[in-house]
Amino acid sequence: MYRTKEQRQSDRRTEILDAAQRCFARSGFHQASMQEICAEAGMSPGNLYRYFPSKEALIAGISERNRAEAAASFAKVDSAPDFFEGLAGLARHHLVDRSDVEVGLCAEIMSESRRNPEIARLYQDIEHDIKNRIAAMLRLAVERGEVRADLDVEAAATVLMVLGDGMSWRRSVEPGFDAERVLPLILKMVHCLLAKSADSPADCASRCGEGER
Repeated sequence: MYRTKEQRQSDRRTEILDAAQRCFARSGFHQASMQEICAEAGMSPGNLYRYFPSKEALIAGISERNRAEAAASFAKVDSAPDFFEGLAGLARHHLVDRSDVEVGLCAEIMSESRRNPEIARLYQDIEHDIKNRIAAMLRLAVERGEVRADLDVEAAATVLMVLGDGMSWRRSVEPGFDAERVLPLILKMVHCLLAKSADSPADCASRCGEGER
């Protein structure tokens, strides 16, 4: 099938970003060289630099791609017939189904953001966008009567991000970490935080404890 020049360029950008993602996750941001990324992508340095002039530009490209993918996944929660069912699917997608390469790269970006001002600005911008999307998702659920009306939306969004970051970080640093096994307990904890039922803290603790047995 005939492809336009724009489509070929888009496909090539995707190939380069995929290659860079593998290299960064495998070798780390500093150890992965542009030459290594060129070899992984199967292209010359001159050609690669036409698309991305630096490693920071590659990280920016990967992050923007992830931002767009995240926006699409949050939209699925808003359109799901049941909020908690949609939230469970979102959690599985981001915390369990993502590849080790994707999870490892997130850890690399988090670490690099502590040292590199350019990466820090990019990381904080993405984090701000994600938190706003989570908060908007929760506000819509409140309006629909699907979660508790007295929910502190901003605080709840922060808690959800902390849980997600913790799961991703644990996957990146602990060999053999079983995210599949842990996810049901995380979802029970989140349900206790958000549900509009009159469950007491003791009820929630008991319900969460059942997930460990």
